[in-house]
Amino acid sequence: MSMVALPPLRRVRPPWDALRRMFAVDMCAISAVLLATAPAIGALYKWTDANGRVIYSDQPPPGNVKVETINAPPPPANPNAVKDLANKEVELQKKKLVRAEDDAKTNKARVDANLRLQECQRARGQQIALGQSDQIVFYTTNPQGERVAMDDAARLAERQRLDYWIRQNCQNIPNT
Repeated sequence: MSMVALPPLRRVRPPWDALRRMFAVDMCAISAVLLATAPAIGALYKWTDANGRVIYSDQPPPGNVKVETINAPPPPANPNAVKDLANKEVELQKKKLVRAEDDAKTNKARVDANLRLQECQRARGQQIALGQSDQIVFYTTNPQGERVAMDDAARLAERQRLDYWIRQNCQNIPNT
């Protein structure tokens, strides 16, 4: 019986091992950034001067004065940052309002186009029905509200009225 030499086994690392190493590197980077910015976060001092005015400063007062230390975020680098932010907010609100108005106009135009299409289809259907057969009796209402059968002259007048209305209102609407 001959023995076959097997290659040495390689150690297979689990997939979470790489994640653990990446997390350690990220935590080191975050810690370094925090340590570097720590001196930039200064204290704010509050005291009352001899005239009774309350004074706030980033430097402690000279002399022997009772001082209260306030930990506050540093002021923004740009003195007009608040005003700029307010202006940007106003511009954003204007853009939203304009977009909403445009959307409303678009929706209204779409609804109007659908209504116009339906009216044109209805008028064309009536026009076809009036012209197809003399055997069908059509009715209309008189000024008193009574139903009256249409004679040939009334049919012709109604068909001419529909032709005119379709020419005026359905020029760009395809026949469906």
